[in-house]
Amino acid sequence: MIPNSIPLKSEDLFQLAMTHRSSAEDSVYDSYERLEFFGDAVLGLIIAQYLYEHHPDWDQGMMSKARSSVVQEGPLAETALKLGLDQRLRLSPSEESAGGRSRPAVLCDVFEAVIGAIYIESGLEKARWFVLEQLNPFLMQVSAGDVSPNDYKSRLQEVAQAMWRRTPLYRVVHETGLSHDRRFTVQVVFDNEVMGEGAGRSKKEAEQSAARDALEVIERAQKARQYAVGTRDQDP
Repeated sequence: MIPNSIPLKSEDLFQLAMTHRSSAEDSVYDSYERLEFFGDAVLGLIIAQYLYEHHPDWDQGMMSKARSSVVQEGPLAETALKLGLDQRLRLSPSEESAGGRSRPAVLCDVFEAVIGAIYIESGLEKARWFVLEQLNPFLMQVSAGDVSPNDYKSRLQEVAQAMWRRTPLYRVVHETGLSHDRRFTVQVVFDNEVMGEGAGRSKKEAEQSAARDALEVIERAQKARQYAVGTRDQDP
């Protein structure tokens, strides 16, 4: 059954958008992959047009950063969960047991597949309405000036330079999956010491995840030091 918040009438199109490759009868034409490819392009166009029209004072670099902060795995997967798409996914038993229903990369893909399905059935305007309504919280965030809320690499670079005058290094330690569904594991390293690790469907996403992990490690260490100093100050 199609959720009320998704403006689709065709049950067949919706089911196609929900079908993971692992459960498709045909590896390409019976899964959401073609719809996801199309929906990704439609999504990029809609967000680019929105930013162009609503922020005439932004240059190309600013618009590019803003688009990247909205059109990425985190916001799209979060929106897919809000729509309940995780409960409607069609997965093979092995993919189900491997956690595919909650995997951000899969949730991101099905959201884009839904966008593609809406465009095919009703055209650009209906797809635009759906995208802007669903991603409005993230668009408001970037419109307020937070154009890189998930740019953990830049934040880690700033922290590393301020604390140690050093630049973090990133290295790919693991790759899995077929060519259409690659997963990368990346570590961020300081002086041969691993400070963080993360995974993603691209090296860029994996690096961002590793940088976020490193920032959390640094934050916990700083809090521990502050607590220790505070405890010593209170000793008689």
